[in-house]
Amino acid sequence: MGETQEPQLSPETCFTIHMGEPQEVQLSKIEPSGAKETNSLEDNSFGGPMNESIMSNKKRYYRWLRVAIHSSLVLVCASAAVLLGRLYYEKGGKSKWMGTLVQLAGFPIQLPVYFFLAPKNLTTNNSIHPKQPSVSMLSFIYVSIGLLVALDCYLYSVGLWYLPVSTYSLICSSQLAFNAFFSYFLNSLKFTPYIINSLVLLTISSTLLVFQNESSSDDDDDSDSTKISKKKYVIGFICTVGASAGYGLWLSITQLVFKKVIKRETFKVILDMILYPSLVATLVTLVGLFASGEWSGLKDEMKGYELGKASYLLNLTFTAILWQVFTIGCLGLISEVSSLFSNAISALGVPIVPMLAVLFFHDKMDGIKGISMVLAIWGIVSYVYQQYLDDTKSENRNTTSHVPKASSPIEEVHR
Repeated sequence: MGETQEPQLSPETCFTIHMGEPQEVQLSKIEPSGAKETNSLEDNSFGGPMNESIMSNKKRYYRWLRVAIHSSLVLVCASAAVLLGRLYYEKGGKSKWMGTLVQLAGFPIQLPVYFFLAPKNLTTNNSIHPKQPSVSMLSFIYVSIGLLVALDCYLYSVGLWYLPVSTYSLICSSQLAFNAFFSYFLNSLKFTPYIINSLVLLTISSTLLVFQNESSSDDDDDSDSTKISKKKYVIGFICTVGASAGYGLWLSITQLVFKKVIKRETFKVILDMILYPSLVATLVTLVGLFASGEWSGLKDEMKGYELGKASYLLNLTFTAILWQVFTIGCLGLISEVSSLFSNAISALGVPIVPMLAVLFFHDKMDGIKGISMVLAIWGIVSYVYQQYLDDTKSENRNTTSHVPKASSPIEEVHR
């Protein structure tokens, strides 16, 4: 016929010729490109999760660093503010409304931070949550929280006026139980064994000192001064418990507003939640100060202050500043973790304030107080450990969710 030429076979023809050997065809087809595909998948599956793991660890580190900073602000500022508030009454201060006002009126010091340092690029948050609450809804929230805060601060002021600072501080630890109660209904809090253990220990811690003070007052002589002190103790106890309940409710409502209404937890939103309710609470307190007539005695009160006029003004000024910094730390913990965690850190000041009160106000320190402090620290550590377990489980869940998706194509190639 003629000289036969060797046909130039295309890849498609090669596959047709080897159709009789399907296994070889499958191997010859997949081996050259399959290795490349495998390498590509390996790069994506091992390099991607590794980078994600590093980024996750960094985010976790910075998150706990922020938590540590906020916790330090809460502990230091709350302890110092309580001691200064008690010093105001010890050295001649008498106005309960002024004691309330200094807890609220320092909010203007945050205005420079609000206007110049607060982040203004909120487009990402708005795109994630396009439906933002209306102005009327936000106004209702700010006014309601402001009224609650004003009442709460006044009750705290009355309690601090009538009670020793160590007793006052330990009764305040009951706010953790109130916060847990309200968070159960408002924020669907789940009670784990560690949280229950924390609540029980902190409740016992505060109860021990309360009964000790009652028993010690019963041992005193039945004189007029003793009767008055018992009456003041009851009033102070009721007001402090009521203030603790109000504080726990405020934290739970704030967490609910962050998650369900505002749906953003930026620095500016946190400052909004501080400034506007503080403005409302300050106006309400000023009305109470003038309506009660206590404003007319402030001038004489400053003149009769044992440490002098300058110390009087410095006391009120620094108390106002410390309470505002405390509020920033408190809301930072709410946005980073939860309202119950914020309250638990606040309760950690329970053993700190009595120890400082021994140094500055010469409060008595005995075995029951020491046991109370140990139980309080144990309760706080129990709750913090539960938070650590929750955070670890969340990180592990996120890590394992990426592995099957990346490894499944590789299994199909090598199957």
